This record gives sequence, C-alpha cells and structure tokens, in this order.
Amino acid sequence: MDIDNRAEDLASDLGADKEEVKGDLENLLEYSVPIEEAVQSLRRKYGDGSGGGGSGPSTKSVGEITTEDSSVNVTGVVLTAGERSIRYQGEDHVIVEGELADEDGKIDFTAWEDFGLSAGDVITAGNAGVREWDGDPELNLGESTSVSFLDETPTIPYEVGGEADLTSLQTGDRAKTLEVAILESEERTIDGRDGETTILSGVLGDESGRLPFTNWDPVPEITEGESVRIENAYVREFRGVPEVNISEFSRVTALEAPVDVGSAAPRMAIGEAVATGGVYDLEVVGNLLAVRDGSGLIQRCPECNRVIQKGQCRTHGSVDGIDDLRVKAILDDGTGAVTVVLDEALTEAVYGGDVEDAKEEARDAMDQEAVADTIRERIVGVEYRVRGHLSVDEYGANLDASTFEASDDDPVERAREFLERRGAVGTTEVES
Repeated sequence: MDIDNRAEDLASDLGADKEEVKGDLENLLEYSVPIEEAVQSLRRKYGDGSGGGGSGPSTKSVGEITTEDSSVNVTGVVLTAGERSIRYQGEDHVIVEGELADEDGKIDFTAWEDFGLSAGDVITAGNAGVREWDGDPELNLGESTSVSFLDETPTIPYEVGGEADLTSLQTGDRAKTLEVAILESEERTIDGRDGETTILSGVLGDESGRLPFTNWDPVPEITEGESVRIENAYVREFRGVPEVNISEFSRVTALEAPVDVGSAAPRMAIGEAVATGGVYDLEVVGNLLAVRDGSGLIQRCPECNRVIQKGQCRTHGSVDGIDDLRVKAILDDGTGAVTVVLDEALTEAVYGGDVEDAKEEARDAMDQEAVADTIRERIVGVEYRVRGHLSVDEYGANLDASTFEASDDDPVERAREFLERRGAVGTTEVES
C-alpha cells in the first residue's frame, strides 16, 4: 500500500493539505485501524458530505463523545499520562498515553506531540481527533490539536494518578501505578525490534491477585522476592490474559515494607470469568460434565510439544512422539462452561497412575482410549474446585489448572450467597 498516493488522492478529494491528511492517516494505521475505516474516518473529519460536515469540531463533555465524532473540543482533568515508545516506518516515536475525565465520564487519549501533560492538569483540547479503539472512542491529540491549561479544579468522580491493584487492571490500561511483590522473575533473550534483546518476565502479586509481567528494559529492582512500586506501566494481552508491561519510561523503586500477597485466588462464576476475556489466576467451582477427546494417554512432538495424531505433527511432519498424560474436561456451574486442562501431574493424580501405568493399560486393552475411559469413570459427575489461568479466544474458554480438587463446598450455602448477591431471594426461600 502506497500511503503517499492514497493520502494525495484523499487530500485532493477533500480539498485538504496532503501532509496533514498523510499524518492523520499514518496515525490511524499505526494503531491498526483498517485502511478503509481510516479513510472513512478522515472523510468524516475533513467533511466530504458523508457526515460531520465542514463546520469544525463541536464542544462536548467527555461522556457525550462517541465513535461517530470525527473531532471535538473537550475540557477535562488528566487522570494519567505516561510516555511510551513506538516504532513506525523504521523510526522510534515517543507518545503520551493516558485518561482524561470530567464529571460526565472518562476517555483514553494518545498525544502524538509533546504537550507537557501530567496527571492532575486541567486542560481544554481543541480539535482533538476521535477514533474507535476496541469499540470505544479515544482522543488523538496531534499537530492540529491545541491544548490550553486551566487554573480551575473541577470536581470529578475519579482518582487522579492511576493507582491500581492487579485484579482491577484490564487490557489497554495505560500509565498505571502499582505496588507489588515480584513472585517470579526470569531473564530471557528474544528477537526484538532491534535484534536480540534481553528481557525479564515473571509474575507479580498483591493482596488482590497475580498477573504476569514483562520488563522490556531490565532494572535491578525487578528481582524475585522483592517488593516494588511501578509507575507508568501499561497493560496488553498475552495468551488471553492481561499482562503488565514495564518499559524504559516506567519508574521502578524498591519498597521498604514487603507487599502482602493473598494466598487465595478470587472465586468467580464461570460465566462472569469468561465474560472478562481472560483471568490469570482464579478459582471456579462446577460440575464436571464430560472428558473430551484428546484426553488420557497422548503423544507430543519432541520439537514443539504439540499433541500429535498417528505420529504426525502439523508443523514437523512424521516424528517419534513422546508419551504424556493430559485431561481436557468440561466444567459447568450453571452460569457458563469452560474446558479445564490438566497437565501430567494433575492427570496422574486423578488417574491413579503414571505414564507407564497408562501405557500398560492401553496395551492390555489394545486401545489407547482405555485410559481416557478410566479417567471418565472417576471424574465425570463430580463437583470440582479448580484454580488456574483462564484464556478466552475464538475457539472457546480454556482453564489451565494449577489445582484440581473435589469440592467440599455446601451447595445450599453457595446457592444462598449467589442469590443474595443478586437480591433474588431471601434465606427462607433458599432453604426450602
């Protein structure tokens, strides 16, 4: 795609400056907006008779801004503002991301120019572009945007500064401040945008829960067993769950007092958990309805560890498989269902034997599926309490279990708690 030609054609159609149109087009493409959607957005912005007109941006409160707007004038308080480096067309570019709020709502923003924004500033942004990001409107502050700082201090129903705990974080959050313990930390070498680079990855914890992290510019404070304050962290999705990202623009300082980390995972209904799109560490309770195909005694590719069928790996072709044990089972609690995946150790526990025992059973029965049948007889129909990592994608919801135990919960008590939280019935009704 030739951006120069596309921008020139679009500028000619709209009667606008080519360089300005090109800059706006590049900004939208940088954020993965499809080219046709980007073009239509710019047509609305510059006004070609298909919407928006050429009367200039309207003045709106934050809560009034929608994805149908092309540009707006808006006044609000900067809740968070943090720098991050991105690469576009081979060049590094520093942007500022954060949230802007007024009494009517809050909205994410990206500043492509250095406006000197800091948390707590009260600003009016004139001719701020609006784009859709993950279904919601987002402000783009660019060359055509004017930013003025105000002395007033409006009352807003939001905290300034970005302080958060781990379970409150969502994919797309920016400029967050965390106080956490480093539960796990491992140095890895990856192929980065500048070639081989060393990063740190691991797990963070606080009283609310746990999340994975990546430190792209390793600092000595990120050491397993230490507690730190991290300022200007951002969150993106990794393997279906939120991941904390610590960049060269993040500030990491050691804490004198250790951060307490809760030992229990948050308990969630399956339907509620699946609706979040992914949770790194949680506990669910439900009835095990079925053991899926591909459970029991399986073989894995020695190269990529994928499950193989009849000695064939989808990536590496014909291979000598490595024997392993696995369970993929359907767990349902009435609010939703999830596929629970048990690794070799957990499968051995429910099977009552190891790989060698499974191979012997399969030989005696002359059927590898005999192992899965044995597991089905032992676990189907039983209520289990499962802790693990939930990921949700186009193929469904999967919970990689770290613990898998028969539930000792009182179902009447759990039903009472469930219904009382929703104000559906009283105690007498539950007991009856």
